[in-house]
Amino acid sequence: MRLIFAPALVAGSLLLCAWGLPGMPSKPAAAPALPDAASIAAPSPLDGAVGKYMCPYTSDGVTAAWVTKSMQVKASGQIGSMAGNYAGQKVMGQVPLVGGFMGKKVGAGLGRAAALSAIGGEEFLKTSSDLSFNTLEDMSVYIYAKYSANPDYPQILAATYAIYPEMETVYVTAVQRASTR
Repeated sequence: MRLIFAPALVAGSLLLCAWGLPGMPSKPAAAPALPDAASIAAPSPLDGAVGKYMCPYTSDGVTAAWVTKSMQVKASGQIGSMAGNYAGQKVMGQVPLVGGFMGKKVGAGLGRAAALSAIGGEEFLKTSSDLSFNTLEDMSVYIYAKYSANPDYPQILAATYAIYPEMETVYVTAVQRASTR
């Protein structure tokens, strides 16, 4: 009896995995819905490179030179990020409980450093920007409200993430919570 029960259990488990459990969605969750960009009240950027985060767009509405350069060396930034993540996880993986979290933080920092170095450093970032923000949430809402309809927006956003990897975690929530006009 035991010999028959084990294969039946395995077969039943495989069927449940293939079909899904009752009440469970059969498709992966869709990407979160974002509000219409025209309905969002965009925060005002700071003039100059006085804020903590440099805007990927200039006051003229064109991409900052650091974004163009970041897009050109995108592969370099991705390689740096992957190497940084791996190294951070290896080092911090030895610390119980917080190892995975800290490994990701260290990896993101190393990836940012590689991407920043590839575009010419912090100085180039600041000298090629004439708008900035004190928070990534404000910058996320601003660029979404002003530029998300542009066809190159996804590439510009990806280039911005290479320099500010933590923006990727706040972007959707910031846009969803943005004030409307």
